[in-house]
Amino acid sequence: MIDIDDIEAARARIAPHVRRTPVTPATQLQAPLPVDTEVLLKLELLQVTGSFKARGAMNRFLGAPPEERPDRLVTASGGNHGLAVARTASVAGVPATIFVPGTVSPAKVTKMEKWDAEVRIVGEEWSESQRGALAYAEETGATYFHPFADSLVMAGQGTLGLEMAEDLPDMDAILIAIGGGGLIAGVGTALRSALPGVRIIGVEPEGAPTLKASLDADRVVELDAVTTGVATMACKRTEDAVFRTVRGVADEIVLISDEEMAEASRWLWFEMGIAADLSGAASIAALRRYPDRLAGYKRICALVCGAGAEGTGG
Repeated sequence: MIDIDDIEAARARIAPHVRRTPVTPATQLQAPLPVDTEVLLKLELLQVTGSFKARGAMNRFLGAPPEERPDRLVTASGGNHGLAVARTASVAGVPATIFVPGTVSPAKVTKMEKWDAEVRIVGEEWSESQRGALAYAEETGATYFHPFADSLVMAGQGTLGLEMAEDLPDMDAILIAIGGGGLIAGVGTALRSALPGVRIIGVEPEGAPTLKASLDADRVVELDAVTTGVATMACKRTEDAVFRTVRGVADEIVLISDEEMAEASRWLWFEMGIAADLSGAASIAALRRYPDRLAGYKRICALVCGAGAEGTGG
């Protein structure tokens, strides 16, 4: 579990190594969003490596005392966390090995390799890649950087919530994509401290409703299968600490289809010139599908959390 002090400490620690990303209103649209409210986009896809994951990975590394920092990193990722670990390792001057599923974006593999990471494709779903990464850590002594079930990683992601609270102090609802749950756990913790009245809405794929199933059951549930093709949101099971944190901060979780995310990604590219990956477009997909859930709110923040060429035709 993390608290606001952990997140404040993370912000001070990682500040020299991450960007403060901008907020822009969704205006001047050919196809307006179906809500009678102001929508603001937090453009975290402009973060180093293209996603919020840079925050958590850097905090995971710097959070250890200098004499205990690892000399070799390994992780399993659907893409964005792998990029963040590759970049963290490059900044630290240590090697990194990234295990990814076969559904990973080839462009993200190329970027990991440009950050000098070794990339291994194992399995078709993140949990299979994780088994390979954990075995590698056991064999080599490399330090495993979990993409979400780590207090330092969650606190690093929470620094994004601090920025949003400062930049949008009068927002009354926010939409946050969920993969394993580390992002909504960290951001939700920060927002519950700074803006306790804000409505926090998580967004999951219909093909991987990991947190929604767990919250509905009031316990951690492992899905029988993951059918989403969105590698960055494909997770069979969250972890207990993440579940407990999300249960305490999220007001609700809604589900969207892969095609709705693809359509939202294309919308962002056409309307805003924003190249978001499918997870990055999840907040817009949810806003377009569930306008009734957002009726009555005055300022809504849609977190655009990851970059990609999916909506550009490239």
